[in-house]
Amino acid sequence: MERIDHLLPWGHLGCERQLSVFRFGSGERKAYIQASLHADELPGMRAAWELKKRLTELEQQGALNGVIELVPVANPMGLGQLLQGSHQGRFEVGSGKNFNRDFVELSAPVAELLKGKLGDDPHANVRMFRQAMTDALNALPAPSSQLQGMQRILLSHACTADIVLDLHCDAEAALHMYALPQHWPQWRSLSAHLGVKVGLLAEDSGGSSFDEACSLPWLRLSQAFPEAQVPLACLATTLELGGQADTGRDEAIFHAEGILAFLAEQGLITGQWPAPQYDACEGLPFEGTELLFAPHAGVISYLRKAGDRVEAGDEIFEVIDPLTDHVSIVFAGTSGVLFAVERLRYAQAGFWLAKVAGREALRHGRLLND
Repeated sequence: MERIDHLLPWGHLGCERQLSVFRFGSGERKAYIQASLHADELPGMRAAWELKKRLTELEQQGALNGVIELVPVANPMGLGQLLQGSHQGRFEVGSGKNFNRDFVELSAPVAELLKGKLGDDPHANVRMFRQAMTDALNALPAPSSQLQGMQRILLSHACTADIVLDLHCDAEAALHMYALPQHWPQWRSLSAHLGVKVGLLAEDSGGSSFDEACSLPWLRLSQAFPEAQVPLACLATTLELGGQADTGRDEAIFHAEGILAFLAEQGLITGQWPAPQYDACEGLPFEGTELLFAPHAGVISYLRKAGDRVEAGDEIFEVIDPLTDHVSIVFAGTSGVLFAVERLRYAQAGFWLAKVAGREALRHGRLLND
């Protein structure tokens, strides 16, 4: 195991932060796994520790067929953001920016670097593409903030990987994942190993999240250079490991073992690995996700659990105003999977309370909510 420590730029006077990457194995192929980019989403960090222990063992056994880079703490900035005991890990408090938005878009600079150089050898094109992504990142002006510097360090490690797993969670949720629709056939096995309830698929969900900053340039460049052989060579996903409270030991071990079994199927690890325990879940258009809101303030009682299949018209939650005795029932407007609910139980205007993944497109444009 090699430990790589990056000093983050733009530290405050008298203090500094560092970002640590643990590298296992060697070889041409590479997987990259990071956890808790939203720093208050800790199930991924807990699973990453199990992965770290297991990867150490596998490396010692000579069972790794490539490089696996692991970042258990992807956001040291957000870990220290506590406000009166409440962790504020989703947004950088100084700027208000979401830690998982606005990663640098590399399609345009990479296209300039590769113009006239791509041919009909897909392997050679992949090597040139990855080198161009690294060169484009290195050519950017110096980062103007610690957040921007941290994002670039993370992307510099991930953009040369064949497989990228960005481990997150939702408020209270069933396991779910986000990916390009073109990659869904390859992700189905991971969903079966982990018991994922739904895959949410979009080519561009808006906001330039980390996984799309890794995978989307390949799609755009394959479209920009149709005469060349440009495979979609970066398989990237945001994997939501349940809800924020799901940091149990057994869960973390199960998630780590499922990820390792998937990497073994992808040829990065040798040995005998168990078959998936579940059927692969359905991949649904991210445009089909319905966000449900309360019609007024009040205390929430959920009538269904995250992970339940629901039909349009099913009761999802009730909102109770104990001052006026006004009670409202909120119903699903689409059929599909209720995959996440808000952990807070007080309804406020403009805050989603439940998410249902359906088959029919309901939204367009920017799909990510901040």
